[in-house]
Amino acid sequence: MMKLYAGVAAGAIVALVGGTYLYSQLAAPDDVFAQCRGGQVGGGAIGGPFTLIDENEKTVTDRDVITGPSLVYFGYTFCPDVCPLDNARNAEAVDILEERGIEVTPVFISVDPKRDTPEVLRDFTDNLHPRMIGLTGTPEQIQEASKAYKTYFKIQDPEEEFYLIDHSTFTYLVFPEIGFVEFFRREETPDEMAQRVACFVEAAATQGQN
Repeated sequence: MMKLYAGVAAGAIVALVGGTYLYSQLAAPDDVFAQCRGGQVGGGAIGGPFTLIDENEKTVTDRDVITGPSLVYFGYTFCPDVCPLDNARNAEAVDILEERGIEVTPVFISVDPKRDTPEVLRDFTDNLHPRMIGLTGTPEQIQEASKAYKTYFKIQDPEEEFYLIDHSTFTYLVFPEIGFVEFFRREETPDEMAQRVACFVEAAATQGQN
């Protein structure tokens, strides 16, 4: 089932941004992040402004949340296996990066506003990483954020008490000002993710100095 979610999302995301990515690469051959990419889709077609509610019940925008390199993941706390595993992987990668002197913020955006209250999110993120930011919002706000990041989610049976949600499983690397630069598949290990994130951070720093 986990591989099915990732496969569905991969097909959708490539179809959605493939044309834009090809154009951006043809228009801008000097990709400063070229050496960091893992053969996946990259470019500016993913991400954008959002307004959500954080785990402290404060209304925030993307500018409040993405203040440095950030790993953004869409999921839900009632997820039986995929979300906890993926976010634990992200948290471990963040710790590896911190040991190298690179601070990256893990961000968890819930696609389940009915159950994921700020309090529920706070418990979930605090158990995974002290700097992980949990975000929820109205159904409309979450749909807008999901649309911006080209993610997929669907409640299997809304009438069931313990309903499950099908959702994409990518983690997005986002920088302030620059925006989205790459996504990571769930098969990547914490070490692999940390290594590639470090490459992006160093390339972004070099770009800023030019």
